[in-house]
Amino acid sequence: MSAVRSINTKTELAARRLTHKLGYRFRLHRKDLSGRSNLTFPGKQRVIFVHGCF
Repeated sequence: MSAVRSINTKTELAARRLTHKLGYRFRLHRKDLSGRSNLTFPGKQRVIFVHGCF
C-alpha cells in the first residue's frame, strides 16, 4: 500500500490538463479545506475530488 500515491495520479493529471485547456485556473491540494480536494476554484467556490483506482 505504500506504493499507492495520493497526489499527482494519472487521473488527476488528466483532469488538470483538461480543466487548464478549457481555460479554468485552479489551486492544488489546499490544506485549509476539509477533505482532500484535488482541484480548487477559489473564484467560483467549487472543488473537484478525483477518485482514481489503484
